Amino acid sequence: MATFDDLLEEAGSFGRCQKRIFAMLCFLSLPFSGVYVGIVFQGFTPDHWCRDSALVERREACGWSLEKSRSLTAPLVNVSGVLQHSSCDQHEVDWNNTELSCDPEGLDFSGVAVAPCKFNLVCSDGWLVDMYQSTLNMGFLVGSFAFGYFADRFGRMKSFLMSNVINVVAGIGLAVVPNYIVILVLRAIFGFSVKGGWMAIYVLLTELVGVKYRRTVGILYQMFFSIGLLILPLLAYFITDWRWLQVAFTAPYALYFAYYWFIPESPRWLISQNNSSKALEITKAIAKENRKKLSSHFEVLIDDEVESTSASLLDLIRTPNMRKHTFILMFNWFTSAVVYQGLIMRVGLTGGNVYVDFLIAGLVEFPAAFLILLTIERIGRRLPFASANIVAGISCIVTAFIPDSMFWLKTIVACIGRLGITMAFEMVVFVNTELYPTCVRNLGVSVCSTLCDIGGIVSPFLLYRLASIWLELPLIIFGAVALVAGGLVLLLPETRGVALPDTIEDVEFPDRKKGKQEENQEVMHVLKTNEVA
Repeated sequence: MATFDDLLEEAGSFGRCQKRIFAMLCFLSLPFSGVYVGIVFQGFTPDHWCRDSALVERREACGWSLEKSRSLTAPLVNVSGVLQHSSCDQHEVDWNNTELSCDPEGLDFSGVAVAPCKFNLVCSDGWLVDMYQSTLNMGFLVGSFAFGYFADRFGRMKSFLMSNVINVVAGIGLAVVPNYIVILVLRAIFGFSVKGGWMAIYVLLTELVGVKYRRTVGILYQMFFSIGLLILPLLAYFITDWRWLQVAFTAPYALYFAYYWFIPESPRWLISQNNSSKALEITKAIAKENRKKLSSHFEVLIDDEVESTSASLLDLIRTPNMRKHTFILMFNWFTSAVVYQGLIMRVGLTGGNVYVDFLIAGLVEFPAAFLILLTIERIGRRLPFASANIVAGISCIVTAFIPDSMFWLKTIVACIGRLGITMAFEMVVFVNTELYPTCVRNLGVSVCSTLCDIGGIVSPFLLYRLASIWLELPLIIFGAVALVAGGLVLLLPETRGVALPDTIEDVEFPDRKKGKQEENQEVMHVLKTNEVA
């Protein structure tokens, strides 16, 4: 009786077929970046002041400039020690009064009452923009669980195609509906399907390649998200209307329906559904494309990675080491999401050129994947993971205290922080899988990663509301939580060169697992020696 990994080794662990599939699936991460952080451009708040239609008519009649009309309608306020015209308040003036002079020097409103602007998703209503991003993350949270079930119950490709249908309907709906409440509902549905489909394909990708290639393809799959970040400012520069930008984020999902004819179902999933014949048929097609030939003895297949269905949430916290791993990983998922999203969305608040700043910050993400691949097999997981968080934390705090006059220094330090948190975000994914035993691995990753979506829900409120008090205050908070996360990572065990745990006992008593591993290696050595003799 052979395992699927044995069969895949003969068919080619990462041959021409898997490379083609990998290249096609990586394109899914491109629009996902727009969905995930497109709020930087869709919710961007430019310099603004209260609009009064009567003032517009008076300005046109009197020939006033925009600056002059703003100076008349907006009172002076103290902003960080500097007097400037308010963006959120206006003088209560009846601009239809024909007795008002066209000579601005003759108009004095210093004693006139002041009132706030009307609803327009800014000022006191700015939290409505925060909700636009938070509802997306609420959808992510539900979608992660729901599509995890769908992918295991109905298959990876069917779940992916179902997510595409929802993506297109909800995404286009977002661009055309006029009601804000409906927009929030559709935004949550869009997040539900986009995240679910992205995760289903991530699982499919790792199941189609050999064990030694899984980590690499997983990291590179996430790196294409960073490529999407580079395309996003260019797209937003030419498409300034947020509704058409939403259409641009949605359109690729309509093209992905064609993947049905080019990408097979996961053979490993088919085996778990007792459909070995179909799994063997697909694997033969993979072998053919890889120019390999399968042996004739693969008749009965088993999946050596099928996990126990008896796993429960209590297994994650019942024993000391499992409990420690769970809480540390949950905090790191939360921190990665809060700091990563926060730093990206902060680009829209800094007052510079949002397109250039976003592009520069996106470029620094590229070294993250390569640094991870260079260090995890040489140094290990724990030290790079902890260092990435600590560097991000220190950079955030230092950036907060660098004056705006030192623009390039502030930008460089901020970019180092962005690089650090990107590394931490990409590492928490596979470290999570290596620390949990087979019996609860999927459950553990699912539960811990929910804190990522909760962090995404909190992040916009944390950023925008604290920034209204002091622009740099969110950076202090981000730095503090990243430093704590880095310190906690140092309490985790190193997993480089360590066999994946199979049971909770292996986690609680790692020395026993190590002893068994060494004993098995000795037995295999003896058997091989006897075969040679």
